[in-house]
Amino acid sequence: MKKTIGILAHVDAGKTTLSEQILYHAHALRAPGRVDHRDAFLDIHPLEKARGITIFSDQACFEYGGDTWYWVDTPGHVDFSSEMERALSVMDYAVLVVSCVEGVQSHTETVWRLLGQYGVPVFLFLNKTDRAGADPDAVLRRLRERLSPDILDLRAGFLPDGTLTGEAVEAVAENDEALMDALFSAGYDRALWLDSLRRQVKRRALFPLMAGSALKDEGVQAFLDMLSLLTETDYHLRAAQPFQARAAKVRFDQQGNRMVFLKITAGKLQARAEISTPEGPARANELRFCNGAKFRTAAEAEAGDLVAAVGMAGVKPGDLVGAVCEKSRFFTAPLMAARVLFPPEIHPAKMLQCLRQLEEEEPMLGVSWSEATRSIELQVMGAIQLEIIRALAQERFGIAIDFGPCRVRYLETIAAPACGIGHYEPLRHYAEVHLKLEPAPRGSGISFASACHVDDLARNWQRLIETHVFEYAHKGTLVGAPLTDVKITLLAGRAHLKHTEGGDFREATYRAIRNALMRAQGVLLEPVCRFSLRAPADAMGRVLGDLSRLRADADPPVFDGDEMLISGEVAFSRLNGYQDELAALSHGRGALAWRLDHYAPCEDAAAVIAERNYNPLADDTPDSVFCAHGAGFSVAWDKVREFAHLTSEANP
Repeated sequence: MKKTIGILAHVDAGKTTLSEQILYHAHALRAPGRVDHRDAFLDIHPLEKARGITIFSDQACFEYGGDTWYWVDTPGHVDFSSEMERALSVMDYAVLVVSCVEGVQSHTETVWRLLGQYGVPVFLFLNKTDRAGADPDAVLRRLRERLSPDILDLRAGFLPDGTLTGEAVEAVAENDEALMDALFSAGYDRALWLDSLRRQVKRRALFPLMAGSALKDEGVQAFLDMLSLLTETDYHLRAAQPFQARAAKVRFDQQGNRMVFLKITAGKLQARAEISTPEGPARANELRFCNGAKFRTAAEAEAGDLVAAVGMAGVKPGDLVGAVCEKSRFFTAPLMAARVLFPPEIHPAKMLQCLRQLEEEEPMLGVSWSEATRSIELQVMGAIQLEIIRALAQERFGIAIDFGPCRVRYLETIAAPACGIGHYEPLRHYAEVHLKLEPAPRGSGISFASACHVDDLARNWQRLIETHVFEYAHKGTLVGAPLTDVKITLLAGRAHLKHTEGGDFREATYRAIRNALMRAQGVLLEPVCRFSLRAPADAMGRVLGDLSRLRADADPPVFDGDEMLISGEVAFSRLNGYQDELAALSHGRGALAWRLDHYAPCEDAAAVIAERNYNPLADDTPDSVFCAHGAGFSVAWDKVREFAHLTSEANP
């Protein structure tokens, strides 16, 4: 049986220390490493060793209990949440580590929510029970209040052979009618209860919990035995099915080889095989089974394996490849952007090339070039991530970069329908596209439809136009922010029998969208976050005053002993930075967590637009190119209708 088990936690909960002990007890290590000794097996990168934190998800492979385990260590810092989320997509089970000293942190709740969204079964380990101030019972109570009431306490109710004792026997039977009947008729039966508990864990009906001290190696063996007994997969039944896999991550080795880590969910994959991907066929030039910093090559991998395929151009983290192809979609989204500052002797194209490689590993970076400002911008989660990007650029490319101030990442949409025309006709090229842009429901993104008959424009050209609509992050005209929540309809189009090439429709499509946006009434959208704030009850007056100043829509406080919990919604631009204020006024006892909830019209749009001072004509062009007397000439966006060749709603 093959199992992929990931370990997650809030920062400094002892996740990496527990991983080292698990590997040691599974005889995968001769001795457990330590973060403070900089010899942890799964903190491979020098940046991780230097900083004492996990930055990249890495894996160990070992045999235990007759099964093959892929143990995946993930980052705990909020700035690397996207790296953690990508690992979730390939996990069969997850271990959530919670410190008995710090308790349930804001990031713990974020991780728990993501585990639910991906449907991953979860085991919990209460760590640091040996530390002064540790209160496992209080932490368990908070976990049940804030995460799930279905957390099953097995600290004293699970024996090494899988026998349940005490309250655990009834707790498992409560979710299984047949088991409850058996309990009253024949009494407890180890095999029946163990089988039922496995099923309940797998469908996320129960979440087993144990406790101990990873640093002192207390409770680790019992926890490992519990994992071994209560986890099961059926990959051996899928070996004969068509090949299917999901990309967990992309990495480049020291020789510059591109590696795509695939979790194979069905069938088999041979080295040198060509497989289907969302971007077309791609070849796995070599297969590597990775174990920490080392790897071994193999001729074949099968269902249940987590393997690195060298090559696989175009495949991105999260992509589904094989019999069914699907592009990646993630819940974590950066809310800030920062301009890249690089030495003047480095050509922008060279800098973009380097950053694009980092973007392959971290797609959330969203590297973009602004022609208007002649600058490169990245989407980021926070300051720690910027430090890592800075270090990677120096280490990998030998380029010293810096960043401008982080700014809120806005989006743009439109308030009413608008039509645009794009014509591209330099000598021996031809394409004309008429598009209609309409507001779409908030959060729907970009969609495409065609009202153009195939007799007027062949289906292959229409599909090409659709491809060009989605292949590029089109910018709004207010601040140059990405366009969203717009339905784009193809009204009309024309190709030339001899002179039209695929790139001609790209130019015409881009220009048509931009042309329509110049005519549209733009709307600036800002990120609105759902927040959860925990603070001492005696700070209620100050906190409520702050929330009023931030124009937050807050729910009434809920009191828990000497603490209060306040939830609500607030614009990220006003919330960002308040965490430091809260820490100061609460003397470090307050905690603030937030997540993107939705985008809404910006309340301070006029001020933001004025501050950005964006020139829409200096970026993507809304103008068109026509041809006369054997030469192409440019026509300004507001004159294009006078020269257009087609009649449509865009050109009555």
